[in-house]
Amino acid sequence: MNNTINERLKNVRLYATRCLEDEAKAILDLIPQLDDNFDKAVEMILNCKGKVVVTGVGKSGHIGAKIAATLSSTGTPSFFLNPLDAYHGDLGAVNSNDLVIAISNSGQTDELLRFIPMLLHNEIPIIGMSGNPHSLLAKYSTIHINVFVAHEACPLNLAPTNSTTAVLSMGDALAVALMVVRNFKPKDFAQFHPGGELGKRLLTTAADVMRTDDLPIIPKEMHLGEAIIHVSKGKLGMGVALENEHIVGLITDGDIRRAMEKWQAMFFDKTVSDIMTRQPKIVRPTTKISEIQGIMHKYKIHSVLVGDEENHLLGVVDHYSCMV
Repeated sequence: MNNTINERLKNVRLYATRCLEDEAKAILDLIPQLDDNFDKAVEMILNCKGKVVVTGVGKSGHIGAKIAATLSSTGTPSFFLNPLDAYHGDLGAVNSNDLVIAISNSGQTDELLRFIPMLLHNEIPIIGMSGNPHSLLAKYSTIHINVFVAHEACPLNLAPTNSTTAVLSMGDALAVALMVVRNFKPKDFAQFHPGGELGKRLLTTAADVMRTDDLPIIPKEMHLGEAIIHVSKGKLGMGVALENEHIVGLITDGDIRRAMEKWQAMFFDKTVSDIMTRQPKIVRPTTKISEIQGIMHKYKIHSVLVGDEENHLLGVVDHYSCMV
């Protein structure tokens, strides 16, 4: 027996590959099943005046909870409700302005079906999601989205694998379609994710992280030999040239190295104005960190200057400051 287990252990990656291929195919097989019902479902959710209530039992319930969370985080107020809880008072959380997404792979789950008459009595629209368009759930739903899969990835064809993956993917498809229709932006996403790294990156501005003390300010007439000292002391790998308190240029330690290689002994005769970038990247204090990171990536730079409308220097944001 141990020998048999050991032999099987040698093939675990093969088993995993088969499972992933099965589930990937189950998702791709949903594409031909997309029809007018999907379009109507997106329109119904878009026009919903209340909340989207997602419900399901067992594994479908777990998937439903994730779909509700995804909808909520992408601009569609939503929550998950277990049908069993609805029987014991939680139905009061659902009102006539809401709509319900009901999930069941078979479309025949008893606990879910007993919830349906309550919704119909209150004239609450239902978007059913099942793998059986002839099921009772499909029959009594306002709209039915077909999530049929030919089989499960489970070697016994019993444990929900392909079917739950298909429903989860269809839920994501609904959320993404709604995001595009709503023209949902990163700033909108940030409002629903104020905590954590993502929220900080989308909400934090240059003013929140910029360095304002001991900035390496140098006149453009300064000789490069002296400028090296100021750049080194500034510990930002750069020096900012000001004229009448306005930003007129920028030099980096890379500019200095290239100038030394180019001019060698004549290097010390040169001034900041000979090597400075005359139009450095300047952002406003209200610029989001996510936008600054995009600028740094696009132009392959490690720092940006922060200035006001008249390009008075207010601070510097470097790569490390963006790692909030």
